Amino acid sequence: MTIRVVIADDQALVRAGFVALLDAQDDIDVVGEADNGEEAVRKARELTPDVVLMDIRMPVLDGLAATRAIAADAALSAVKVVVLTTFELDEYVFEAMRSGATGFLVKHTEPADLVKAVRVVAGGDALLSPSVTKRLVAEFATHAKPAAPDATFTELTDREREVMTLVAEGLTNAEIAERLFMSPATARTHVSRILLKLDARDRTQLVVMAYESGLVRPGWQ
Repeated sequence: MTIRVVIADDQALVRAGFVALLDAQDDIDVVGEADNGEEAVRKARELTPDVVLMDIRMPVLDGLAATRAIAADAALSAVKVVVLTTFELDEYVFEAMRSGATGFLVKHTEPADLVKAVRVVAGGDALLSPSVTKRLVAEFATHAKPAAPDATFTELTDREREVMTLVAEGLTNAEIAERLFMSPATARTHVSRILLKLDARDRTQLVVMAYESGLVRPGWQ
């Protein structure tokens, strides 16, 4: 299946570089480009791509607002947004994930890593590694309001809460399965049920919810 991508960045040269790289892949097709957030949202609604590569800083409507608009549109529930940033610990990265982004990429990432990231996100897997997850949360969780008990988590079974904690560490389904001595298929089923119960878009949103709710905190094992 061909992965359909929209690239949103106000720098024409950056867009051209991404287009050239991704269009050269047999399984990826760049179906649209946008030079501001408003156009990015419009392209997402018109084209319903699998992945939107979204620059954070853009005119008319910034990438954070555009990401929120896409995440809030039920018709775009299958669209994954990956934010593009200059620095790995950009002050807006955590906010982007809270807004509905699946993950982030630094603009100077290696070409092979960019292609891999698009495939990973389109396949529904987590883009954030455990090390990146922990650094981001440690850096930005202190700026969030104090966590309060979330009644939503009472719907989760003890096993599902355990699985969600491991998702918050950035573990893949295979790694969760190994840690909890279960099959990858069982781990995947648990994650799918958690997403459904919590009405979450993807694993990245589960990470944010887990930390902001107090289910896990930075530094916990």
